[in-house]
Amino acid sequence: MARHKLTLRNKRLIAAGAAVAAVAGGLGVAASAGASETTESTKKKPVEKVVVKTVFAPADTAGVAPAVTYNTALVPLAARVQVKEELRRDGGTRIELRLRDLAANRTYGAHVHTKPCGKLPADAGPHYQDELDPKQPSVDPKYANPENEVWLDVKTNRDGSARSIAVVDWRFREGGARSVVLHEAATSTHEGHAGTAGARLACVNVPFK
Repeated sequence: MARHKLTLRNKRLIAAGAAVAAVAGGLGVAASAGASETTESTKKKPVEKVVVKTVFAPADTAGVAPAVTYNTALVPLAARVQVKEELRRDGGTRIELRLRDLAANRTYGAHVHTKPCGKLPADAGPHYQDELDPKQPSVDPKYANPENEVWLDVKTNRDGSARSIAVVDWRFREGGARSVVLHEAATSTHEGHAGTAGARLACVNVPFK
């Protein structure tokens, strides 16, 4: 595949395209009540959903683009990402991650983080935890685990596509969760390293409820 030098103008075009995609048409950021599960006969309260569907832009466009990549070899520019949050009627939360056009046949760690994406990988802050570990950074498996955090690790197929789902029995604190970060490796579970997954490769902003 031919390599193209990214000019400042091209970076801005990608970021602008991502931002437009995040508010219009088929590539949208939407917070909506999903009525698909509600019928007139059952009269159940609609399931609330948040959907972010966009593409990764250069890191220096953070603040404009909905999603950015810090490693274009593993998360290429214009690779596609979708995050869907669904508030379950039982009080829990379902989060789905879909990715396309990433490196093929590769495992990526992925977690919900507390802060929005920034120009630097660390800007997204730590993992969101339902019960906060008093000791930070949190590497204690009592707190850094898929029941207390949202882990969305994926393995891409030969086309670079992947999908994962996490379901937890709690909901996010208001304003407490703001992004999903992709990491370079599968998430560790052992003492002293629990929750770690290597370098942060990319980030997508999500207005979690």
